[in-house]
Formats: sequence, structure tokens, C-alpha cells
Amino acid sequence: MARISLDPPRSPSMKLGEWYSRRRFGDVLDPARAMGHNRRVFRTYVKAEMSAQKWSALPAPVGTLAVMASAAAIGCEWCMDFGYWIGMNEGIDPQKVRSVPRWRESDVYAPVERAAMEYAEAMSTTPLTVTDEHVARLREFLDEAQLVELTATVALENQRARFNTALGLPSQGFSDRCELRPVP
Repeated sequence: MARISLDPPRSPSMKLGEWYSRRRFGDVLDPARAMGHNRRVFRTYVKAEMSAQKWSALPAPVGTLAVMASAAAIGCEWCMDFGYWIGMNEGIDPQKVRSVPRWRESDVYAPVERAAMEYAEAMSTTPLTVTDEHVARLREFLDEAQLVELTATVALENQRARFNTALGLPSQGFSDRCELRPVP
């Protein structure tokens, strides 16, 4: 159960955000509702997310799988649910999307995806456990711009996951809207 009300003041920014969220995702995102209690936080978050959506150096499957691996490492139920929905809507192989929590045991991932998920996990621990070997492995597949984008993407997911987890935001049911369900 959420540790904060998900019924923020109905400011013009919040109303616009709700409209956009329903149009884009089919529902108002609970993290946005939580942030809606602080207009400046909400607006800063929306700007950051909209800017990040324009990043395009990193192949979509790699970034999405890394985000999900980060969310799984942190234990963000909301992020895993939403990440599953995103992955399915991006057309990522359903086996890959379903297997993220157990990616080390799965044989469905390409080497670049494995390297990115390992890096994402190492970035999502406290303290960080990123090593020179992690970066060297990624450099086999990614150029500097892609490596920077992967790092920024995982850092942004750490912010999301830690915010959502700290405020106790549970799954919002996005994965239930997909034809294939996550493996329990």
C-alpha cells in the first residue's frame, strides 16, 4: 500500500499530466500522482522523462532490459510491472521480458544485453559495484555515446525505483494489460 496519498491537488500541471498519461499509457501513473503533491518536483520529473524519451543512441531492447534489471535489483514492484508493459509494447521478445529477474540463468539474451543487465545491477547496488571489467565488456558492443546513454538510463531508473519503493507504490496492473503475463 502506498505510503502517500495518490490524490494530489488538482493543479493545471497535474490535470495536463493526467490527460497526457491516460492518452499515452491508458492510465495515470501512480508515481506522477505521488509527485503531484509538490508542483516543482512533478514538473521537473516530467521534463526529465520527456527529455529522456528522446535519447536514441542505445538500441531499445538493451536499454529496456537494463532498466528492468535495475528495477529487479532494487526490488521495485511498480517498475517491474511497468517495465514489462513497456517491453511488450516495444516488441521485445516476450521470453526476454519475462526472464529479466532470472536473466543469469536464461539463454535468451545476446551478449550485449547480458553485459548491459550486469552493469545495470552493479549500478543499482549500494554501494555501487561497477568495475572496470563491466565497462570493458560493454565497450565490446557500445560506443562512448551509447555507454553514456546506458549509464544515464540506469541512473534514471535508480531514481524512479528508489522513489517508488520508498513511497511503497505497488504494481499498478500494467502487466495485466499484456497478452502474455510475467512468470511469477
